[in-house]
Amino acid sequence: MNASRLPLSKHHAAVPEGARPLFFYDLGDPESYLAAERVDRLLPEPAEWVPVDAVGLAEPAALLDREEIEAIAAERGMQPLRWPTPWPAQSRRALLAATYAKGAGRATAFSLAAFRQAFAGGRDLADDDTLVLAGAACELHPRALLPALERQSLAAALDRATARAAAGGVRRVPAVQAAGTVFHGDGGIDAAAAAIGADAGGKPGGSARA
Repeated sequence: MNASRLPLSKHHAAVPEGARPLFFYDLGDPESYLAAERVDRLLPEPAEWVPVDAVGLAEPAALLDREEIEAIAAERGMQPLRWPTPWPAQSRRALLAATYAKGAGRATAFSLAAFRQAFAGGRDLADDDTLVLAGAACELHPRALLPALERQSLAAALDRATARAAAGGVRRVPAVQAAGTVFHGDGGIDAAAAAIGADAGGKPGGSARA
């Protein structure tokens, strides 16, 4: 079933209110890729991007199948999907790189580049060449990026982010925490935009298939 067509109760869970929207994603998750390409366009304020390891969440499996992902991407005018090889993608090393990029203030740029390398370019997220290409898009030098991936402190930071997300009500990716609620799935971005707009007295966000 397309996540954008699920009842609203499937999109959200109550959590304490926060000042800034949080966008949770796994670089190996194709629905997260769909969401990443539009989350900052639909939300009325930029989200903080938080890479998490979907394996550590309650519902790590994607709800949309490959045909649905491809159809939504085509409807939105995105590049034709080229699925990473091997598939399913092994994203742990890429998530470590995204965690490093987040510490450098470049999570959004790095993650968008990595998503595109994986799902528009068909590249292996576990391959360091893929990570170097994504890093180059946001001026992360490989001599800094690659050694950082071996640090236990970086792995611990990713695991803490995943645990905090789960404790805050994130069951699966993609998810947006906004207006005191967690909204799940690509379609949940629209519900999050509407909730933020309602809190601010503005207009709701755009269509789920925009």
